[in-house]
Amino acid sequence: MGIKNYLIEGVSGTGKTAVAAELQRRGYHVIHGDRELAYKGDPETGEPLDAYALRKHIADVAFGHRHHLWDVGKVKSLAADRSHPISFFCGGSRNFDRFIDLFDKVFVLNVDLDTLRHRLASRPEDEFGGRPAERDVIMRLHATQEDVPKNAVTIDATAPLASVVDDIFSKC
Repeated sequence: MGIKNYLIEGVSGTGKTAVAAELQRRGYHVIHGDRELAYKGDPETGEPLDAYALRKHIADVAFGHRHHLWDVGKVKSLAADRSHPISFFCGGSRNFDRFIDLFDKVFVLNVDLDTLRHRLASRPEDEFGGRPAERDVIMRLHATQEDVPKNAVTIDATAPLASVVDDIFSKC
């Protein structure tokens, strides 16, 4: 049996980073996509945005979110690595459709609106969701679910962290 690759997605504030940390604590191989794979790029071509485009749209939170991509080549390379029996890719990417077929299963973390509001309210300003304009975008995305994978396994991430991770494992 080859390696198993799982994607854990969800709207900002649903617990992807916390789940990743818990998986690592349990000894699993985790790729923090938002730290290790992310860049700002053109969602159609994948080309990185140049400095001018980034400066021009720096205040447009929705623009920045739409252009938050993962490096497809790196995702493919990591998914092909057979040195780990299981790899969990955790984070959000707007170009997941370009690599989603590499995963054995896709999970989407979801929380109720009150939980999301509470989590975002406790974020520092330098973390995405820590500013009012960012929270507004996240609330809209939570309501529409427009930027999370469809046909994924939904995980109730309002439960205690250990239970959330146990639920993911029960569906692997």
